[in-house]
Amino acid sequence: MASLSSEKARSTTTNTPTKSVIENQTGLRPLSGNRSQIPSTVPPATQCSYAACYCEENVFKICQSLKDNFENELDKCYAVFVSNKKRVVPLWRQKAGRDEEKLVIWDYHVIFIYRPDDRTLVYDLDSELPFPTYFHKYVTETFRTDAILNPEYHRIFRVVPATTFLQNFASDRRHMRKEDGSWLKPPPPYPCVSNSTSAHNLDEFISMDASTGFGEVLSLTDFVKKFHLR
Repeated sequence: MASLSSEKARSTTTNTPTKSVIENQTGLRPLSGNRSQIPSTVPPATQCSYAACYCEENVFKICQSLKDNFENELDKCYAVFVSNKKRVVPLWRQKAGRDEEKLVIWDYHVIFIYRPDDRTLVYDLDSELPFPTYFHKYVTETFRTDAILNPEYHRIFRVVPATTFLQNFASDRRHMRKEDGSWLKPPPPYPCVSNSTSAHNLDEFISMDASTGFGEVLSLTDFVKKFHLR
């Protein structure tokens, strides 16, 4: 997943400091908490490609899996980057969180969204919530509300269609190297993701400048309006 912006405590709310953060390490199947069935287009979490602190590549691999096996579903899928200008975004219910509420402050995070029908499902391999989780539950428990946060911690979302993400994303993993060239966290075992036009453009996806980059950039309120059917 994304590298931590800091391992020190940060004050995200107007009156409550956060605690230190540590890094963590088919057919139809029922969706937790509901009798509804979900298509098996996305493999269970245990079968997904995963590398800690490489969330963008974990989501890329999910998109790639759909393209290879259920390409007709790809236009219902999105890679969603979460960050802000200062690259300090508080997320709750993350496995890396140390306190009771599992609060983490990342510089950015990436999740996968799938809309098979009138439902919106969120897939987050770094969350302690079920994989997948319904959109409303995921947003409520992971992002809560910007009203309790200082403005510099407000979450912004870059929503990128899965096809666009697969065609354009590239990362040589430079952001995960220390000054001496060693790894902050072990990289995935497969080669770096690249394309014909770029070897590394991760910052373009993390950037929340709406005038550039791929997809659309939304506030938390607009993000909820886009995906939550009222």
